[in-house]
Amino acid sequence: MSGASAAPRPVPNLAKPIAVPVESSVWDRFTNWASENKALVYTIAGVAVVATGAGVVFYLNGDAKSKGPSTPKLSKKERRKKKEAERQAEAAEKTAASTPQQPKPAAVESADELPDVDETTVAALTAQQRNELAQKLKAAGNKAYGSKDYNKAIDLYSKAIICKPDPIFYSNRAACYNALGEWEKVVEDTTAAVNLDPLYVKALNRRATAYEHLEKYSESLLDFTASCIIDEFRNENSAQSVEKLLKKVAEKKAEEMLKTKSPNKLPSPTFVSNYIQSFREKPRAIGLEDSEDLSDDTGKGQLQIGLRAMEKKTHDGYEEAATAFEKAIELGDLGEFEALAYNMRGTFRCLRGSQELALEDLNKSIELDPSITQSYVKRASMHLEMGNREKAAEDIEAAIKQDENDPDIYYHRAQLHFIHGEWQSAAKDYQKSIDLDNSFIFSHIQLGVTQYKMDSFASSAATFRRCIKNFSRVPDVYNYYGELLLDQGKYDEAIQQFDTAMDMEKQTKPMSMNVLPLINKALTLYQQKSDFNEAEQLCEKALIIDPECDIAVATMAQLLLHQGKIADALKYFERAAELARTPGEIVNALSYAEATRTQIQVQEKYPQLAAKLNGMGQGMGAFPGAR
Repeated sequence: MSGASAAPRPVPNLAKPIAVPVESSVWDRFTNWASENKALVYTIAGVAVVATGAGVVFYLNGDAKSKGPSTPKLSKKERRKKKEAERQAEAAEKTAASTPQQPKPAAVESADELPDVDETTVAALTAQQRNELAQKLKAAGNKAYGSKDYNKAIDLYSKAIICKPDPIFYSNRAACYNALGEWEKVVEDTTAAVNLDPLYVKALNRRATAYEHLEKYSESLLDFTASCIIDEFRNENSAQSVEKLLKKVAEKKAEEMLKTKSPNKLPSPTFVSNYIQSFREKPRAIGLEDSEDLSDDTGKGQLQIGLRAMEKKTHDGYEEAATAFEKAIELGDLGEFEALAYNMRGTFRCLRGSQELALEDLNKSIELDPSITQSYVKRASMHLEMGNREKAAEDIEAAIKQDENDPDIYYHRAQLHFIHGEWQSAAKDYQKSIDLDNSFIFSHIQLGVTQYKMDSFASSAATFRRCIKNFSRVPDVYNYYGELLLDQGKYDEAIQQFDTAMDMEKQTKPMSMNVLPLINKALTLYQQKSDFNEAEQLCEKALIIDPECDIAVATMAQLLLHQGKIADALKYFERAAELARTPGEIVNALSYAEATRTQIQVQEKYPQLAAKLNGMGQGMGAFPGAR
């Protein structure tokens, strides 16, 4: 599934590129949408942003009266006043030379000029005297801080606190501890400041930074979130800070999850089927047909079992196939089928998310039999998933050298172009695949989608009309065509296509139904009528059919999030993380789970911010489609 660019209104992402095993997962698609709808994501998911410290000026501007650096540049008005005072003083000197000139009071008294301060001396002062002394101590502390005399500044702020426990004084002292790297003390002082003023943004930010240094990422995220809600997400640059922190939280939890995650778990049958059907179906090799009586105790027998199990297109069938291919390699004595066995084991290892092991198997397959072009193409898809486009392109070219008339090669090269938004090149390769073999439905569908993305709407419509005429019993045609109609806001027509696709799924694949038409219909009903109830029911139905479907899980999470059912949404986001295949996908899923969890914590800890957060979410757009 490709990450379609967002339109002014909510639209689905169109036609997944099923050429690669990790077709741009639902989290990639959600992230693409989120980057263009940040305000909504921040509001519905509690994603926080924060401005980090910017030196002395940042730390000492605790309120409007803060002095900033110790030697600030005078304004024009101040310079005029100074010159006038000097002129008047000079005139006074001429007329009264015998009168000693009175010195001008210093703007900030030096620490030595200030009286000793302790609880006893302060107790003898009036409230006004305490306040005045506290302000002088604060000003002296600011001056010491500006001179980087942090210990002296700490002493002065501490005395100011004795006079008056002001949140700014605690926050400024925390700034000193921050400069000294004493993070626990930063937390202690900023906590005191926040207790006095729960909406003190600067103190929240300082504590968040300290928590981050202490690797208490969840606590840091909570403070950053609260500060951003208070600021109403006005700081655009701070989005990068929160994304970094969310990733840290997710990475830490992903490490723990990966320790217990089964390396043998396959993704949903919907996902596996979409990958497998991205290659043209070919008859089994001679010697591995069902008519051949092969012992289960042999490598060839297990290879035969695996190929037969794949044809069931069910979760149990795919699990059986994966196990059989592992056993086939272990038993050995595969003869001419050894390269095929490594190809198939590598395929299922890739689907499980074990890319390195999968690459080893495909390397071995190519070494044993370079003529199997599918091994190059599958290896290319893995390189692409791991972010190495150059190697992916090299493998595609190597496959073409082996067999320039293999239509699958061009289909998958088109997918590579499609994923990177290279529509002209993609269309050319889809057409090449069709020219070599026009019986493969997905080349036609993807060509139609690509034409749509090129704004060639008439060509796209004509392509889909031909698909419906020539492949009238293939559910995918109606599902993809429905997505195009949904993108155009033709809701009723889209629903009709999704219903047709689902009816055909029931008729043609009752034991291995593709649930994507159900999810697309759910999104259509939501976008057309804000019908959460029926949309949820359709997603629940999809999850009954395919409990492992990550797209259905993520869609349900987003539906719940938009209804303010934050706790329920969190459960689905966490479930999505469990279903993720690769470490990167797990981190992405957990990032959204953590953003949702943080919103719950903000509402619990800062109830006064809950209404503000919900208010900011009013009137914002919907989430992206499932596809």
